[in-house]
Amino acid sequence: MDWDKLRIFHAVADAGSLTHAGDRLNLSQSAVSRQIRGLEESLNATLFHRHARGLILTEQGELLFDATRTMSKRLETASARIRDSEEGVFGELRVTTTTGFGTLWLAPRLAKLYEQYPNLKIDLMLEERVLDLPMREADVAIRMKEPSQADLIRKRLMTVQMRLYASRGYIDKTGWPETIEEISDHRLICQSLRSAQVGSASVLVQKLMTHNPKSLLTVNNYFGVLQGVLQDLGIGVLPDYVTEDFPDLVQVLPNEDTNGVPVYLAYPEELRHSQRVSAFRDFVQDEIITHRKHMKELGKI
Repeated sequence: MDWDKLRIFHAVADAGSLTHAGDRLNLSQSAVSRQIRGLEESLNATLFHRHARGLILTEQGELLFDATRTMSKRLETASARIRDSEEGVFGELRVTTTTGFGTLWLAPRLAKLYEQYPNLKIDLMLEERVLDLPMREADVAIRMKEPSQADLIRKRLMTVQMRLYASRGYIDKTGWPETIEEISDHRLICQSLRSAQVGSASVLVQKLMTHNPKSLLTVNNYFGVLQGVLQDLGIGVLPDYVTEDFPDLVQVLPNEDTNGVPVYLAYPEELRHSQRVSAFRDFVQDEIITHRKHMKELGKI
């Protein structure tokens, strides 16, 4: 099968338009159309339905696009490995993690990584959806549970506790709750039970809700929960890694800690020798060691 035709087919399928694909490939629309026609003839199959708004893949086209997408990801991996320098760290590294961890812990520390490797480009993707690392949706993942995908190198980084926090200003106004039953005198700030979150946090929130909080503020990520707590709005359910950077937070009801949540770093086996991945992995591990040491000094672990 002609590689050039497959490359052009992939661009057309991805763009949904002969014109847009031609712009990407620096080819005329007629040249792109001829290549697609030739590919269809060689396969004796129709790959696109043509209509006024663009192109839609046929069933046969979908099968071929799945194959070219896999090929494209593999080529990207090979290209990344070739570009990795033994003497330096540069180029793009796509990192995925949860919105809470990425916003509250990782992003504030990236300045140190860029100081070490100024030519590195980080594409930080913050979402609860687990991206497919073997299919190169990302290069590295930091997740709140052990990855289940095959062919991944995984490293347990740390354990997170979900705890109850309030600001000193809020406690000064309302006083300390001594028992979980006293949550009925306070506003609870937490992630909605409909939001994607770690299981232990959900269990804690459900337990608190049985004691009828006086008021409730739900947010779909921990960054929003943190902002509510910092504004003296109530008692929030938050991961313990936020307290190092926000000394105004105080823990309340310490006996209501949850089970520990494991945090894992993972990347595809084929990126084992990537200098960029190694640099990022070592940076995160060093930052966690520093983080834990500082938390011990503060008496928070």
